[in-house]
Amino acid sequence: MKQYLDLCNRIIDQGHWIENTRTGKRCLTVINADLNYDVANNQFPLITTRKSYWKSAIAEILGYIRGYDNAADFRALGTKTWDANANENEQWLNNPHRKGPDDMGRVYGIQGRSWAKPDGGHLDQLRKLVDNLSQGIDDRGEILSFYNPGEFHMGCLRPCMHTHTFSLLDDTLYLTSYQRSCDVPLGLNFNQVQVFTLLALIAQITGNKAGMAYHKIINAHIYEDQLELMRDVQVKREPLPSPQLIINPDIKSLEDLETWVTMDDFEVIGYESHEAIKYPFSV
Repeated sequence: MKQYLDLCNRIIDQGHWIENTRTGKRCLTVINADLNYDVANNQFPLITTRKSYWKSAIAEILGYIRGYDNAADFRALGTKTWDANANENEQWLNNPHRKGPDDMGRVYGIQGRSWAKPDGGHLDQLRKLVDNLSQGIDDRGEILSFYNPGEFHMGCLRPCMHTHTFSLLDDTLYLTSYQRSCDVPLGLNFNQVQVFTLLALIAQITGNKAGMAYHKIINAHIYEDQLELMRDVQVKREPLPSPQLIINPDIKSLEDLETWVTMDDFEVIGYESHEAIKYPFSV
């Protein structure tokens, strides 16, 4: 919690105003932020200075694991995070690659589970690294990447958190996640939850212990219409103790995650927070 508030204050105190072409808004921006999450000791990084909704974040990462490319599938899991980008982005609505309502195109999970190869085949990046890590193998390339510039024109949004690198030392698994752009008031807590949960899940299904998760953000920003709420409300609140994430121990394989797992298989205990803050969202 402290590192989240430290970043918010750093942006407020040291940020530069940058025009954002996609949204037509200004962003108060800093470059390079590093956050660490202690997954080994289950210090779940759920923000306490405002009410945070963790289920949607985990539902989204589960959809990526399953390779979903349709907002309706994400809604069925319990998150509406892709509704706007799939159905309200004018550039995507006019894109000839869009297949219809709720289609997201070749983004995130599709790249992770079905990366198009020049020979016409497809590569399942997630399956490769899960198989390796289950056998105690780390070839220093246990990487899950959603960043495919050759197919940006075939999706509704370039990936923000784009690459996850897993590292195995003996029987302890670590994760380093890279994010090119982050809406700190709205998106960061969402992404924190996902980085933490991804390491916890992959460690569990590969039979390894979870270690630390390292989260590197390149461009961290606060939109101009979010600044007052962040500066005058959220950073002035006193943080509360971190909760814990409980994952169903019966989840033992990638196939489990692909088939029967739901949000009922996740529980957060010991979570107390200040009241919610309704930050504006930029499409």
